[in-house]
Amino acid sequence: MAQQILSQVQDQRLQMILAPQLRQSLEILQLPVLELQSVIQQELEQNPALEEYDAPQAAPETPAEPPAPEPETDNNKEMDFKEDYEILLKLDDDWREFYQQSQTLQRWTPDDAERREHFLDSMVQSESLQEHLMAQLPMAGLEQEDRRIGELLIGSITSDGYLSTSIEELAASTGYSVQKLNEVLAVIQGFDPVGVGARDLSDCLLLQLRRRGLDQSPAANMVRLHLNDLAARKYARIAKEMNLPLETVQETARVIAALEPKPGRAFAAESTNFIHPEITIRKVDGEYVVQLDDDHLPHIRISRHYHKLLEDPATPADVKNYVQEKIRSGMFLIKSINQRQQTIYRIVRELVKTQRDFFEHGLSHLRPLTMSAIADELGIHETTVSRAISGKYVATPQGTYDLRYFFASGYAHADGQQVSNKTVKEALANLVAKESPSHPLSDQALAGALRENGFNVARRTVAKYREELKILPSHLRKA
Repeated sequence: MAQQILSQVQDQRLQMILAPQLRQSLEILQLPVLELQSVIQQELEQNPALEEYDAPQAAPETPAEPPAPEPETDNNKEMDFKEDYEILLKLDDDWREFYQQSQTLQRWTPDDAERREHFLDSMVQSESLQEHLMAQLPMAGLEQEDRRIGELLIGSITSDGYLSTSIEELAASTGYSVQKLNEVLAVIQGFDPVGVGARDLSDCLLLQLRRRGLDQSPAANMVRLHLNDLAARKYARIAKEMNLPLETVQETARVIAALEPKPGRAFAAESTNFIHPEITIRKVDGEYVVQLDDDHLPHIRISRHYHKLLEDPATPADVKNYVQEKIRSGMFLIKSINQRQQTIYRIVRELVKTQRDFFEHGLSHLRPLTMSAIADELGIHETTVSRAISGKYVATPQGTYDLRYFFASGYAHADGQQVSNKTVKEALANLVAKESPSHPLSDQALAGALRENGFNVARRTVAKYREELKILPSHLRKA
């Protein structure tokens, strides 16, 4: 057996490491406009060299393209600070001109801002499931230690209303006994909403049946023994094994179907995700133009006061070093925002060229498009496209969409035209919507119907798209 020896060995290897500034630039590219707004506001608070200014009010007929970023210099050679600062001043002037030329949409007036603030202040914060349960805990008559256990258990309940961690794991991590945890959990399971604190779906349904006094009913026994058969609607098998008439099984199944599988749903439904389209595609004089929404981004620049501090001979050296550091940081933020806007604009402009038929006629004319195709056309990396479209929404004549919606593989239609897989999914959904409830179409039959409509799609692809559309198999769609 060879002897094992520990030793230190030096070797050279090439390894790519992202510089902090490059990492920040990539993060800014990926941020949606509302999150970027928060980042800029935070930088304004932390960097005294930055200041916010009001955008000009001019508004010509057509939107302007964002100014192109300054050419990059060799990363291994640091630019002279004075030269770098002059480039920034030119960039600042370019962006001021762009703001003057890009106001084709209605201006964001002070009155608009006041109305928006009043709207946000008037919104009532919805109560979460955990807050609802915590409000009931003091009324349960528990001792102080049991109340602490109750808080622990409520903190382990998901937004759907289920206990996310097993009692055994909680006992091992907290030191409380399994018996004590089960006793307090039983109290919480008596809270509103009914079924909260369940360990799984079967437990949740049984809690609801118990609250109705049906703990020993055929419905409870059916949940305990035949939950999977119920989900598959295998009523004949259940009737045979439980020695019950088929009509009784079907009636009992309807009772179970009326129960709530997610007790926390009512609280989760109150929360709303707001979508703000930061790009608008409009038709102007027969052509589609791209408009970036800059009203929601603070317009920032380097303060002239700090420029004067650098030029003043009386300014101490340590103060000048501090000012230069802050100006460099602010400069890179402005350049990163410039690069972000320019990249998004170029990608959407190229997308408009490819998907013009979609904007004219709707989903049936959506063409297949890949990120690599856009990247090759613009001379950028595919990952840059992925970051640039992440979390970005665009308002179009056909509605508001996530930018990722326009990137999908496709198929050749019978007439030779390339169509997106989203078009195929729409055709599939329409076929299911029009089928007979008593004779639903199988996946093979759906594939045949799609071929008749010009879509040469395999059965396994139909099954995949059906699952993505959350359409049940044919034997579960049968009325």
